[in-house]
Amino acid sequence: MDEKTSVRPFGMKDKLGYMFGDFGNDFTFILSSSFMMKFYTDVMGINGGIVGALMMAARFIDAVTDVTMGQIVDRSKPGKDGKFRPWIKRMCGPVAISSFLIYQAGFAHMAMGFRLVWMIITYVLWGSIFYTSINIPYGSMASAISADPNDRAELSTWRTIGATLASTVIGVGTPLVAYIKVNGATVLSGSRTTAIAGIFSLLSIICYLLCFHLVRERVDVPQNTAKLEIGALLKSIATNRALLGIIAAAILLLLGMLGMQGISAYVFPVYYNSASAQSMSALVGSICVLAICAPFATRLAARFGKKELSMVSCLFGAAVYAVGLFLKPSNPMVYVAIYTLAYVGLGMFNTVIWAMITDVIDDAEVKNGIREDGTIYAVYSFARKVGQALSSGMVGGLLTMIGYSEKVAGNPSAYPDILDGIYNLSCIIPAVGLAAVSVALYFLYPLNKKRVEQNVAILESRRQ
Repeated sequence: MDEKTSVRPFGMKDKLGYMFGDFGNDFTFILSSSFMMKFYTDVMGINGGIVGALMMAARFIDAVTDVTMGQIVDRSKPGKDGKFRPWIKRMCGPVAISSFLIYQAGFAHMAMGFRLVWMIITYVLWGSIFYTSINIPYGSMASAISADPNDRAELSTWRTIGATLASTVIGVGTPLVAYIKVNGATVLSGSRTTAIAGIFSLLSIICYLLCFHLVRERVDVPQNTAKLEIGALLKSIATNRALLGIIAAAILLLLGMLGMQGISAYVFPVYYNSASAQSMSALVGSICVLAICAPFATRLAARFGKKELSMVSCLFGAAVYAVGLFLKPSNPMVYVAIYTLAYVGLGMFNTVIWAMITDVIDDAEVKNGIREDGTIYAVYSFARKVGQALSSGMVGGLLTMIGYSEKVAGNPSAYPDILDGIYNLSCIIPAVGLAAVSVALYFLYPLNKKRVEQNVAILESRRQ
């Protein structure tokens, strides 16, 4: 790979542009992970276990579409706009439209068979086809924006800032607008959710286009013209310990983080009967990520190592939730404090994880002599989707197991045992998930600070 000299130097435009890319991604991703389950259980009247099962089943499709898209990206020929950027402009419309179609409350009175088919088709189109076709090129693009590992770490930080801003808009604004009071209970309005989904889809398109226009690719990533051998590809993936380690950590992180976000749609409005507390948790959590994680994670990672920082921060988040399970506060603001402290712990790992992917890509190039940004990122992206699906399936299945249904949302005080179950799940899911992340990083992920620095030096000498 050679660094292009005719393109403006790496700078703030690239950071802002990359931030807007994840902002666009998360307008649909966070909406799905935080509110799709709630929408289909409470508005569309579909069992939570069925919704979770769909999210898990769709990942079998992703096993094909993610890796296929990674191969398409790796084998595409760079054009005047680069190798990765064109996909952002091509696919921003389809991913936004398909997300909007998921949340059609006007179909709530249709036959159950129709509602199920509509949910399946729209979710698969959004998650397995169109989101894949834009997210994999976007994630792979980081290694083409700059070859400097410090620049890539900054891109990872700005990507996290974009995700945090999207989380703030969705997490703070949506509960305040989407929930209404019915007979004293806090319930989700279907029509308002549909309108919110439409607005977020439009905003996602704007963010994607800003990403396309602000970011520049500076590193030539040549077209991969080698003959595709599935067996060799699978062997390469199966023997890549760094990739397998980050995959395990990512799946466990998403089980904890998305389980935490998913169950918050029940613990705040149902257990605490407070949509405003849900908004407050999202707002304070986002502020802490922007004020603490974004400015300090990169510095701490540079000093101690990304792996080392991530292990400690996730253990901290797990410990906070263990305390929350023991305290079981009656005041929702105390629970907001618990949620926020734990969010800072997982936020540190989330801030540097995208830079860790570029470390994995570099490690594979050191070993194999071949740059496979798209394929490696596609495998990682698939793993994240598995984590997303497992968290949704887990939350849906556990809610069904404790007896939750739309009847509980309408009259929560009549079901005290179910309310206790909701609270316990809200602490146990993230505590176990975050503790498991630390274990996976310690035993499976080999790229400590020393190893990363050695790989950077090896690749620099080769390119010279």
